[in-house]
Amino acid sequence: MTTQPVAAFEPPYVMAVFSNVRTADGTGLDELNDRMEEIVQAIPGYLGYESARNPEGLGITVAYFRDQESLTVWRENMEHQAAMKKGRADWYESYTLHVATVERSHGFVRNG
Repeated sequence: MTTQPVAAFEPPYVMAVFSNVRTADGTGLDELNDRMEEIVQAIPGYLGYESARNPEGLGITVAYFRDQESLTVWRENMEHQAAMKKGRADWYESYTLHVATVERSHGFVRNG
């Protein structure tokens, strides 16, 4: 299986861009991220996500949602709220969150 970016969806849709720098101790973070992925995938209107981290430690995760309502369901999920609180307390040195509406989207995949 090859790695591919998330597909281009028919606009408009919403994206949440979470940029962060982690603390040195990530104990439990991978397990919690797995649980968060399980929860968000069950939300109607969730379209997918992409995530990367550079060698200096800056991480960026972009999550895509069909509309603001589906993003609100994610933001207001009680387990997600507890995870955000835990992240601020233990796992992140700093972060920013940007939410935007996508107005244009297209993609390309090389065939063979």
